[in-house]
Amino acid sequence: MKSLFNSFAALFATPALIGLLAYLPPVQAADGAKEIRIAVPDLSAGSQHSGGGVVDVLRTQQIFEQEFAADGVKITWSFFKGAGPVINEALANDQVDFAYLGDLAAIIGKANGLDTRLLSATARDIKHYLGVVPGSGIKTLADLKGKRVAIFRGTASQLSFDAALASQGLSERDLQVINLDFNAANAALAAKQIDATWGLSNLIVLKARGVADLPLSTDDLGGAGSIQGVFVGHGRFVDENPQLTARLIKAQQKAVAWLRDEQNKQAYIELVSGLASYPTLILTNDLHGTSFHKIFNPQLDAAFLARLQQSVDLAAEQRLVRRGFVVADWAEPKFLDAALKDSTAVVAQSAN
Repeated sequence: MKSLFNSFAALFATPALIGLLAYLPPVQAADGAKEIRIAVPDLSAGSQHSGGGVVDVLRTQQIFEQEFAADGVKITWSFFKGAGPVINEALANDQVDFAYLGDLAAIIGKANGLDTRLLSATARDIKHYLGVVPGSGIKTLADLKGKRVAIFRGTASQLSFDAALASQGLSERDLQVINLDFNAANAALAAKQIDATWGLSNLIVLKARGVADLPLSTDDLGGAGSIQGVFVGHGRFVDENPQLTARLIKAQQKAVAWLRDEQNKQAYIELVSGLASYPTLILTNDLHGTSFHKIFNPQLDAAFLARLQQSVDLAAEQRLVRRGFVVADWAEPKFLDAALKDSTAVVAQSAN
């Protein structure tokens, strides 16, 4: 037996086999997937694509592509003008593996039976605005009673609006709600075909053009109605490709670190404005006085999960979903925890 063992040891020590082992793929590439398909709501008003936040940094710096280039794993980005509802359909049809979403779309998908895993936060307390026709006299949410108000149903903005209304003892039933996407709602407001709309920072440009007033934002409501951004993975892909998933989350931290550096705020504003074809005025005003370190905190901490749980409960109460669920059971933080631990170790090592 000892002789047989020595023979095997000698075989594995041969230069030929050592050379062969050098050409084998690294252990981290053991997962079978050769493509990672990522879905993003398209926020651009022009010919280029923009998802804002960490997405635009990841794409322009080619962070995911560089991470997996040596393994021959292709990164495919898909941008959807139909936002969350269309992305949920793509997840259900196994057309994408991961998605960057606002909270409501991710919640609807999970509540409707999609096997997704909550892998990281991508943004916190995203501001929303009430846009109204100038001279309408609408100053508060209570002034919207009986008015024609456009919202993009099935998106995080709908949940944002419902939360804002609830904070004032109101609901959609008090209004004449019209379902329009963001661009259509902006056009309808400018043409005075509706009385108001609820949306993101692109409403700022309507104010600059003099075709809308912005009487309040979620900041004026003490944060009620601000939304959260999340990164979710298809359960099948995550289970079958845990090493690729871990590397993806770890690579994402490079973009997160860049974003959370306050010195990059102006560069970020110019990046997103260019990709989305928005005037820099929009993001400059929207992000004035905000902390990037806070907004782009990726952790699935107790405070973030609690905010998501409130959103789930509100969505169920407003019948946006048939039934709620426990957010803590949805979260799968192990990949992010490992990535954050590694990045902390790297920083500590650099300091030494």
